[in-house]
Amino acid sequence: MTASTKATSVQKRLLKAAQRLADQVDLISFCDPVTHVYNPLRYAWRAHRAYLERANDKQVSVLYLGMNPGPWGMAQTGVPFGEVAVVRDWLGISTKVDSPPDEHPKRRIEGFDCSRSEVSGRRLWGLFAKRYKNVDTFFCDSLVLNYCPLVFMESTGRNRTPDKLSKAERTALELACDEHLAEALVATRCDFAVGVGAYAEAALAKASAQSKHDCKIVRILHPSPASPAANRDWEGTVTSQLLEAGVW
Repeated sequence: MTASTKATSVQKRLLKAAQRLADQVDLISFCDPVTHVYNPLRYAWRAHRAYLERANDKQVSVLYLGMNPGPWGMAQTGVPFGEVAVVRDWLGISTKVDSPPDEHPKRRIEGFDCSRSEVSGRRLWGLFAKRYKNVDTFFCDSLVLNYCPLVFMESTGRNRTPDKLSKAERTALELACDEHLAEALVATRCDFAVGVGAYAEAALAKASAQSKHDCKIVRILHPSPASPAANRDWEGTVTSQLLEAGVW
């Protein structure tokens, strides 16, 4: 393998894996109470591609994993936990975002014009912005991905998380997502895989066994404001968790 091939291998594999995941999940049908499904790997692909192209080409030592896009985060920007201001101002990514087909009237995609703030994303990326001198330093060894790329909504516009899908839907979805995550672990050659919450931690354990990629799996507290624990010094708690695990 030549030096130039090595230099682009991580990005190329992540990009191909994301495109394949987008194709696979688009083939899955979802039934009531899910009425609308958004796939930001399609309509926000420009931003997602720009994000993956920031990954360290040689190795991503620390891979963070979330569950699926939030309605005001990755759903708008195409970036995992992608709170608009953080993606635009710290990550330096701002591109045109198209509208998804069959858009829910209460969940419009405004892209980088969205004025709503994704609290989980603001907390997670805000912690990284404090920890790292600049965004380039973050990408020297770290990357954030989501297990599932889809956003699920009910008729009222209420968000529905993947763990609340029917068993048949979850099984089909997990086949595609597990394959993608296993490829991401191998492609990044990460030393640490950090699950943002219990769901992501379980997905990492499964994908690690499937891919036979040996890495230390760590769990941190999810930053969702729906969690009472996350509203009590989430930043301090997660910093301690990452220090104790040897990630930082």
